Amino acid sequence: MRTVDEGARVAVGPGSRANLERERRLRSRAGGSSQRLRQRQSPPLPGPPTSRPPTPARKGPEASDYGEGGAIRMIFKFCPECGQKIEAAFNFCPSCGFKIPKEETAEEVQPVTSPSTASPAQTLPDADVPKTKHTPVNVIYPRREFVSPKRKRETEISFQSSPTKVSPGSRNPKGKRQRSNPLEPVPEQTILTDQNNKKWKLIELLSPSETESGLLYSAQQGVGASQPCKYTVKVDAKDGRIFNEQIFLQRAAKQNKVDKWMKSHMMAFLGIPTCVGFGFHENTYRFLVFPNLGHSLHSILEKTKKPLSEKAVLQLSYRMIDVLEYIHTNEYVHADIKAENIYVNPNDLEQVYLAGYYSAFRYCPDGKHVEYREGSKTPHEGTVELISVDIHKGTGPSRRSDLETLGYCMLKALCGSLPWSDNVDSPHSVMESKQKYKADVPSLLKYCFGKRKFPDELKKYLQQVVLLEYDEEPDYEELRKQIKDGLEMFGASPDGPMDLVITTM
Repeated sequence: MRTVDEGARVAVGPGSRANLERERRLRSRAGGSSQRLRQRQSPPLPGPPTSRPPTPARKGPEASDYGEGGAIRMIFKFCPECGQKIEAAFNFCPSCGFKIPKEETAEEVQPVTSPSTASPAQTLPDADVPKTKHTPVNVIYPRREFVSPKRKRETEISFQSSPTKVSPGSRNPKGKRQRSNPLEPVPEQTILTDQNNKKWKLIELLSPSETESGLLYSAQQGVGASQPCKYTVKVDAKDGRIFNEQIFLQRAAKQNKVDKWMKSHMMAFLGIPTCVGFGFHENTYRFLVFPNLGHSLHSILEKTKKPLSEKAVLQLSYRMIDVLEYIHTNEYVHADIKAENIYVNPNDLEQVYLAGYYSAFRYCPDGKHVEYREGSKTPHEGTVELISVDIHKGTGPSRRSDLETLGYCMLKALCGSLPWSDNVDSPHSVMESKQKYKADVPSLLKYCFGKRKFPDELKKYLQQVVLLEYDEEPDYEELRKQIKDGLEMFGASPDGPMDLVITTM
């Protein structure tokens, strides 16, 4: 019995010749169509003429990327603001209070049909392929990026700023923040709710107008009228530099971290403020809550109208070096040491705090010191009278910057002014004066003290600080020892009560 294939090869009679000829023409026509199709394709594809070319690799999302309703799943493992790990279901970051962005919808990004999910009707046979030439197009799918202020600075610049970028918080020569739209004070008696649902009632506006550090209020916890005002609330624009302070406090100044440091260094006290609450108000303000720190050194000097004693300055400096060593060990520098940011507790004169971390700079992220690069930040940014020469030049502040600024603060507290105090409207001239006196510390002291004898401890401190390299770790223990030796001459201890008389403010 013959098979079908064998039958196809058997010679047939004249009556079937027309059918065979028609079949041959159809086969020839079909073969020509397939050949033309292969010529239009680049590069040539293997396989039989009727095989369909493979679908090009897509740049867009896969079908598995879409949830119900076509929305793209956005799994947040880290907060886009502060970088803390969070659960995907959270609407707010429990660390910084940032509202997690909503998912993008299918209207924003159109899904591309995957070859594995295409229906039979979407797969066309070769005979239906149009004869016009098509060029594959790589579609760029839009992706919304959520970048925190800090992360944005790190990506746009070589660490946190750009030589050509002027930040919104740029200051004038005297260090005042410039706002195109002044921040409206929050009315007194307003109730603020922090991220832990604690209530804070604003009692009195302590700063009569907005300062470069925002607005300060005395506050009480809860809404009761009889509650004592044991707290201070700092309020500023939601996206202002208060965010930088919040990040520092959460990353480097948590209470358990400070306690661990004090225990390991056998310290009874360390002047790092503790943030006990934070949150947002009316989607316009960001606020931080602190226990009352006391009176600022600036307000004390304004009240007494006279310089501090040598003993008080040495006591103050010793405590500030303790704080700076802790901050520096945790990869930050303060970058804005001044009398307005130093607080003394009138009820316990042994407690001195260094506050005001608006300008805190992470000089050593993950243990790698930033490079010295002039112009990487806004030149002369800060309080011109006190900032270091590095900051004058637009270089990211380092540990030596904090110690240099502390030296200027010590001099001003003792003498009332500095050689360049009357020239702060010319930041470049101030920088040149500082450079000159850094090369000749005795001349600086003679200018400030005149015919009075200057403390030898202050001279040793300044001479040691001006010799530090940009990325050199200071010898904090040696700096403290020099100051301690000076205090022993007064019969005082570094941890004793401050030599201050604080009157009712």
